[in-house]
Amino acid sequence: MVQGTSSGAGKSLLALALCRIFTNLGYDVVPFKSQNMSLNSAPSVEGGEISRAQYLQALACKKKPSVKFNPILLKPEGNMKSQLVFMGRPIGSVSAREYMLSRKKDLFSKAMKVLDGLLERHDIVVIEGAGSPVEINLKDYDIANMRVAKHANAQVILVADIDRGGSFASIVGTMELLSEEERKLVTGFIFNKFRGDASLLKPGFDYLERRYGKKVLGVVPYAEHRIPEEDSLTEFPKVKGELHIQIVKLPHISNFTDFEPLHWANGVDYVSRAEEIKGDVIIVPGSKNTVEDLLWMRENGIEDAILEAHRDGAFVIGICGGFQMLGEEIIDRVESKRGKIRGLGLLKARTLFAGTKRTNHLKAQILWKPLEGMAVEGYEIRMGRSTSERPFSVIREINGKPAFEYDGAIGERAFGTYLHGIFHNLGFTERFLNMLRREKGLEPLSVSRWSLEEEIEGFAGLVEKSIDVGYILEGLGL
Repeated sequence: MVQGTSSGAGKSLLALALCRIFTNLGYDVVPFKSQNMSLNSAPSVEGGEISRAQYLQALACKKKPSVKFNPILLKPEGNMKSQLVFMGRPIGSVSAREYMLSRKKDLFSKAMKVLDGLLERHDIVVIEGAGSPVEINLKDYDIANMRVAKHANAQVILVADIDRGGSFASIVGTMELLSEEERKLVTGFIFNKFRGDASLLKPGFDYLERRYGKKVLGVVPYAEHRIPEEDSLTEFPKVKGELHIQIVKLPHISNFTDFEPLHWANGVDYVSRAEEIKGDVIIVPGSKNTVEDLLWMRENGIEDAILEAHRDGAFVIGICGGFQMLGEEIIDRVESKRGKIRGLGLLKARTLFAGTKRTNHLKAQILWKPLEGMAVEGYEIRMGRSTSERPFSVIREINGKPAFEYDGAIGERAFGTYLHGIFHNLGFTERFLNMLRREKGLEPLSVSRWSLEEEIEGFAGLVEKSIDVGYILEGLGL
């Protein structure tokens, strides 16, 4: 089990690396996180919804992502509430207090039965913790850290982010606040994101090993990579590239990993005020609460600013909830329960919210004339059902099975789609950006080819060189 001294210590990525390292050594490996809070979710093989972190860890294990790998998912909705997803399916909205006092115990018991099944069927389960395992106000209710470790009798690797500073103090503080029983489960420490000469850390390592009898398993250097990280500490970039690509930072923004390729190729600028909106491209992203975010844009003048920018020549894009907002009308008696709401009207599309969520992997063919015929793929996670006179694409495959249904909508210098991850189709992104670059008299660019598989393999290789994998396997009896 990988636990951290804080949020953002790098647990998700180190767990991913261990998944790939053990898989490459020939073991049957799966990931597990009992409870995750995330705005970035992804579809599972069962058609359910799991956090993006466990989705990526499953790929690192060369397994199809399953709801078993993340039984409990909390998706913040605002108003101090979160949508509660269990085994991939929404089961209601809860406040933090309600969840902590009335739902956690039962869900933890069910999640541990799922974990037991994984432990029986696989050689290694790589478990990820959440936040810090010793938050005093939360520890009695914590179902993602030491309670899981004790249930599974897991060996715990404690990770500290040394780039942030205070890493030795954070490890000592964590160890001191663990019970004696919990400390026994800790097998060693990893210092993550280090820049410099690791030999200079030796006095601190000696101190930790003397005080706790635990081994420092290694120092992982700071590394640039393109693997999506956990979203709780994400800093939204504000980069004005040669094309000014602006993304509206909605209060309930979701699945913003969609825009990483645009950031790599050009730079993106997240905006949240009407006076900021003046880009060449304006994107309205996915939302956990579509109607409330539409009304927020309306009340704050952002809607009018987008429409004015569009009249001045800006290209406007909507992804999932953003697509719904750009249409003419949303009828929502499910999520916000506000009934019929007027959209921005840039797309001739209407959306009706249904009581069930569609969660699927998709392959599609573009119908939009500048890129007509191009094959793309992505995924959908949505309650809305939309119709349009001018669809953006036709879905040819759903979860590997042949299909034929229309997606999205085309407008004048605007399009919308339900395809999350469309910009990860780098051929699509390159042609789209170069179309706009030509309009501005800019030279065409080549969007560097990106392979998630290569990124996972490269990062795992770095970690394998940096830590004592043999010591970990020996502790597992392997």
